Amino acid sequence: MIERFSPFSLPRRRLLIATSALAIAALVVTAEFNPALSADSPHNGGDITFLIDSLGDTWIPNNSAISSFQGHIWGHVTDKLLYVDADGKVSPWIAERWEQNDKATEFTLHLKSGVTFSDGTPLDASAVVANLDIWYAGRKSEGINPIGLFPKTYDHAEAVDAATVKVFFKAPTLGFIPTLGYHGSILISPKTLAQPAAQQADLSKTAGSGPYVVDSWKEGDFVKLVKRKDYNWGPAAVGHTGPAYLDTITYKLVSEPSLRVAAVQSGQADVAYNASPQELESLKAEGFTTATPRYLGFVNGWAVNTKLAPYDDVKVRQALQAGINRQEIIDTVYTSDWKLATSFIQSNVPGATDQSALLAYNPEKAEKLLDEAGWTKGADGIRTKNGQPLVLTLHSNPYLATSKSVDELIAQQLGKIGWKVAIRSYDVVTYGQKVKYGSPAVPAYEVTRSFIDAGTVASILTNANNGENWFALDESDKTLNELRDKIASAGSIESRKPLLDELQKYILDQGYFIPRTQIVQRIYVQSPKLKGEVYNGVAYASYYTATKSE
Repeated sequence: MIERFSPFSLPRRRLLIATSALAIAALVVTAEFNPALSADSPHNGGDITFLIDSLGDTWIPNNSAISSFQGHIWGHVTDKLLYVDADGKVSPWIAERWEQNDKATEFTLHLKSGVTFSDGTPLDASAVVANLDIWYAGRKSEGINPIGLFPKTYDHAEAVDAATVKVFFKAPTLGFIPTLGYHGSILISPKTLAQPAAQQADLSKTAGSGPYVVDSWKEGDFVKLVKRKDYNWGPAAVGHTGPAYLDTITYKLVSEPSLRVAAVQSGQADVAYNASPQELESLKAEGFTTATPRYLGFVNGWAVNTKLAPYDDVKVRQALQAGINRQEIIDTVYTSDWKLATSFIQSNVPGATDQSALLAYNPEKAEKLLDEAGWTKGADGIRTKNGQPLVLTLHSNPYLATSKSVDELIAQQLGKIGWKVAIRSYDVVTYGQKVKYGSPAVPAYEVTRSFIDAGTVASILTNANNGENWFALDESDKTLNELRDKIASAGSIESRKPLLDELQKYILDQGYFIPRTQIVQRIYVQSPKLKGEVYNGVAYASYYTATKSE
């Protein structure tokens, strides 16, 4: 039975913790517990409650699989063809082995036998083809999106036999294999994929092949998962392939960070998501487990809309690049667990290169560039040109708990140079509706985005092959387009490396992307009774291997 949480307010955490267990219990599940399974054998049985700040606005698999909230659930009810660890290492999962031709245009996947979806459908070659097709194309007329970072060069896939899939691309696609471990690339039963969008949005009707299935759920409240007892095909890389150890995992929506943390402190919940970075040291000192895994992907920063004045001027963009004190962001908002951005790609991504020199804080350079661009500082400290103030509107990203605090600090930094900065904050649903790449109202779109292979990045930065056109350049930048095409057509990792280095230098020098920090988007505070979780290449905590002591 899950009780709906009734909000209440208290002035200080110590009062909250002292509140009666009954009040805190409104946050969590009262789950049945089998002492025979857990008292003497902690590797079997047990229930955990994970407190989270959002569960998103749709459960259509293609539309929700890359969400930083819903990805937690998908990671337990679905599998992937390949496993990618926190260092970007690719290893077998549902695909036991694979080959590619010399041009990286054809790939052959060999599948494990005996794998089934929870609706009884075999996870065979035809099921994989159905998933590949919808990842690439979606069904846009129904509101089912393609997976954003799935290779745009995909042509088609064929089921050679029940255990063999051959995949064809229109051009060399080195990023295909790593992308099969991307968190959007979740395997869903063909029966589910055949359903219209409205039925796909019903989580209880979605069948995956993962170690857990959905027991019950309520929109905007909770999702309860129960383990699948016949599961026997986990990724060998995590050291376990059979059924999960924990009986249930319940994700419960609690919007207030202090309440989530307090419930873990009081023993009423097991995991709190998105705690404040500044709390982590004290929580460690109390004996709680904290984790700040970096994922493989883009750093936290802004994709700049070059169609909007004054950001159509390279000197203004370069001034923005030089005017941000990134070390102050870490020193003020974060802790030593966070790292300086050295590119627009996280430094743990294979292919990332160190471009720190282009990201050095240099307010004098920023002032000079703005002077050269014709922006004059007035008596109030705000720069103007042709009677118009130098304005930057920031939309704090609700997927990153610290986003608004970083925005406020950067507003102070840029204010000293002559910018007038406005900050707007929306909830997850409204943000998704109003804040988009290239929108006339959004000069700088805040990126918190993962990917698995750096070679897939160039294709989404422009509008080629249905790319996302992050900087609203269309096809106007010939240098960027040439780099994109050379990276896409590279036949080997070695030949691609210098091209990726050149791409990173160019984008940062042009001020198309303004890094803030390397991103730790997912912050976990966990009971010391819970152990054995694993963090994958996109920094999700998997409790498939976790155990709980009583």
